[in-house]
Formats: sequence, C-alpha cells, structure tokens
Amino acid sequence: MVAFKKPGRTTKDRKPQGKKREAAARLAAAEKKAASGNTSTKRVPRVKPKLTGATLTVTQVRSEIGNKPKNRATLRALGLRGIGQTNTLPDRPEIRGMIARVPHLIEVTEGK
Repeated sequence: MVAFKKPGRTTKDRKPQGKKREAAARLAAAEKKAASGNTSTKRVPRVKPKLTGATLTVTQVRSEIGNKPKNRATLRALGLRGIGQTNTLPDRPEIRGMIARVPHLIEVTEGK
C-alpha cells in the first residue's frame, strides 16, 4: 500500500538544504536593503498628481445599495465610496463614459 502524501507538501519542505537556501536568500535581500540605506518600514502616503486642463468634480449623492455590481464598480472607479464623498477627475472621454453609467447616483460640476 502506498503512503498518502499530504497536500501542499513538497520535497523542498522535507529537505533541509532547500530551507537553508531560502534563509540565505532572505538574509541576502535584507543585507541588500540595508546597504541601499532604505531601512524604513513605514508606508509612504500616496500623493495625488496635480490635474492640468479641464476637470470634473464628482460627488456621490445616492447610495450604491440596491444597484447592480457594475454600477458599484463604476462608483469605486470614480473614487467614490460613500454618500457625500467628492473626487476631482480629469475631463476625459473614459471618465465621461463612467459618469454616463451612473448619473442617478452622482452629481457632476465642471471646473476650470
């Protein structure tokens, strides 16, 4: 009778040289990071790029609850997560198309 092999286990898990090789690789990566001078583990906040040209200010005025998943995804793509939230976006055809999908949930004001 053949012994049943546990799922998820590989020969690499059973061989100590595989584990030693992985540990050496992690140590080398840590040394490389320390040598570069980047020892920070803090997250860097995302900076929104400055918009040039025409812009649109989009505000969510109605809830996404009860809407189809595509409409919910479109609101997320517009950067809106709740009623009253506002996002400033560039005036481009793809943004206009997203706005055309959910006009009943948002309010749009044109800028510049």
